[in-house]
Amino acid sequence: MGAIALYARAGAHFDQRVTDTLAQLQAAAAAHPGRIVQATSLGAEDMVLTDLIARHRLPIAVATLDTGMLHAETLALIPRLEAHYGLSVERHAPVQEAVVHFVRQHGDQAMYQSIELRKACCALRKLQPLAQMLQGRSAWVTGLRREQSAQRADVPASEADADGRIKFNPLADWSWADVWHYIATHGVPYNELHDQFFPSIGCAPCTRAIAVGEDFRAGRWWWEEERAKECGLHVARPTEESHA
Repeated sequence: MGAIALYARAGAHFDQRVTDTLAQLQAAAAAHPGRIVQATSLGAEDMVLTDLIARHRLPIAVATLDTGMLHAETLALIPRLEAHYGLSVERHAPVQEAVVHFVRQHGDQAMYQSIELRKACCALRKLQPLAQMLQGRSAWVTGLRREQSAQRADVPASEADADGRIKFNPLADWSWADVWHYIATHGVPYNELHDQFFPSIGCAPCTRAIAVGEDFRAGRWWWEEERAKECGLHVARPTEESHA
């Protein structure tokens, strides 16, 4: 059974949620002309946002982090969505020399050795490219939802990030069923891993399918304690030292 058949359901006030989300995106684009980007992980939530941006021709750039360790299915979605929407997706990758040095020093399985090394890998492959993505921009858009995890239960519709940029989370109050109902309704292309029970998708070594009854993000960094399960992209970072 595919993800649409499994998850897509119209929740109460679904149409109003879509209207409110579009209004927030329009206001964000108007407030930050030429300086706003959607940071997409190419997951289901982010595809909803990309569809709204493209469908309504909003002047919001679309960009992703090409960590060097993404699933083939994730990478394959980029040309599909570019062709579908007629837009270009920015790709921001880590500094290759830094990756080579890290792997040479710690090995390509470093993420399993300790939380510190896993977070160092995330800093290298995600946080540094994110800083590149956000350079010269005053706002960014994410697909964060309160329902995703206990750590995200209080996600606001918008907030200031650690560097003073405005971070918009227009799907904060959407349910997983809402996301898939939108995808089904509008024929939105999506990552094929969702059909293989991957609700949350990151780098290949750090993501697995989940079993029936498991938590939404159980497939992310499954060998770690629940409280550690963030890469740092959406955690307050008061100082540069905290990036690692």
